[in-house]
Order: sequence, then structure tokens, then C-alpha cells
Amino acid sequence: MFTRPVRAIFELIAETGFTGVEIMVTKDPATQDPRSILELAEEFDLRVDAIHAPFLLITRSVWGAGPVGKIHRAIELAEGVGAPIVIVHPPFRWQATYRRWLDEQLPGLERSTGVCVAIENMFPVRVRGRKVADLYSTSELADLEGFPNVVLDTSHAAVADLDLLEALAHLRERLAHVHLSNNAGKGWDSHLPVDEGVLDLSPFLDTLVDSGFDGTVSLELDLRRNAAEETQVREVLERNRRFCEDRLRTHP
Repeated sequence: MFTRPVRAIFELIAETGFTGVEIMVTKDPATQDPRSILELAEEFDLRVDAIHAPFLLITRSVWGAGPVGKIHRAIELAEGVGAPIVIVHPPFRWQATYRRWLDEQLPGLERSTGVCVAIENMFPVRVRGRKVADLYSTSELADLEGFPNVVLDTSHAAVADLDLLEALAHLRERLAHVHLSNNAGKGWDSHLPVDEGVLDLSPFLDTLVDSGFDGTVSLELDLRRNAAEETQVREVLERNRRFCEDRLRTHP
């Protein structure tokens, strides 16, 4: 839904029964302005639960090229809208300076602002199903050691051939946020609706609840194939919300 006006997205999310949003910062000024975001949140009775800093390829020029500057700006935005967490991408393997900053400077920044900055697991590049390169430093569970707060993206985990329950057990004490979606199992990051693809997400969510997880879960879905039919978009969103609520709210 990147091409839609932010107000229309808020309206759609509210009408399909959600209670909160994760804001992906893009080139759209409305995603960068705390006043605009707060006005929309109030109008549609939605919480702003997380800010995703502009680390995607399509947002590489937003807030400058440096990852540290992006994080500072994202924390300011989170403070402005009352979001408790900022999601960022890990260093590329050649970004030694960024990695040192995460290790040495980020903890103090988190303490002074009260905003959690969580590092998202990424995945290796694959060609015809075979791994050809690890561009990021966090495609394996061991690579996430040293980060006190992490985000587990289920589609990314599938591309990296990680077992979700093993990943959850390994990361549980440091898990701050979940990006939930399914995966096509073809070696690429597909972000399918939760009830499609190769991942069985029911036991994952059940185990998440049983573990006492008290963070947030965002549905991060690729809806481009449904975009031409508004009724399909709404049906997918409502179905995926119900899937999560049935497990996150009512599982004993």
C-alpha cells in the first residue's frame, strides 16, 4: 500500500478492525511528520505501536544515507507520536563503523530517550534457491548475539532457513517485536498472508504467547496482487487479523 495516501491507509486499517499501526517511514512527508501521524491516529482511534526507520532500498535516500542519522530521526519521530520502539536494519558486513556505534553508543541513547531500538533479522541472497551471499550481518541466529533488542521477521527467517520455534527459543529474552507473515519457500522474501505459504504460524504464535512475550506483533504483508480489488484487500486484512487474534488473545 506504499502508493496510497497515508490517511487512506489509516482508514482502511481501522475499518478492518485493527487497533494499532507500525509506521514505515518513506518519502511521503506524512510518514515523517509526528503531528500528521498523531492527528490520523486520533481520528481513526489507532495506536502508533512502532516506527520502522527508512532502511529499505526504496527509502535509502530518506533522512540521508547514514544509518546513525536515520536512527536519531526515527527516535525523534517515535518520541513525537508516543511509539515505544524503532525497528532498524542491521549493518551490512562492511559497515564496521555502524556496528561499533550500535555496540557502544546505542545503549546510552536508548536510556536517555526511553525508546527501544530493535535490530531486525535479515537473510542471505539466493539465486535459484542457493545461497550466494550474506550481505547483512544477521542471517543466522548467532549473528544476533550482542544486540539487546531484536525483531524476528518470520518471512526473513524462512529465507535464511531458520526454524521459527528454535529462533523464538533462542531470541526470547531479547525479542522486542515480531514482523509476521508467511513465505513462499522459494528462497525470496515474499511476505505472504499468514495463512498462505510454507510456514505453520499457529504453533509459533501459540509458543509466543506461552513464553510470556509482552511486545508487539505487526502484520507485514505484500498485498500488491490484491491491490486492484479493494474487497480482496479488506478480506485478506480481516482474515489475517482474526488469525492473529484467535491465537494472541485467547490462547491459554
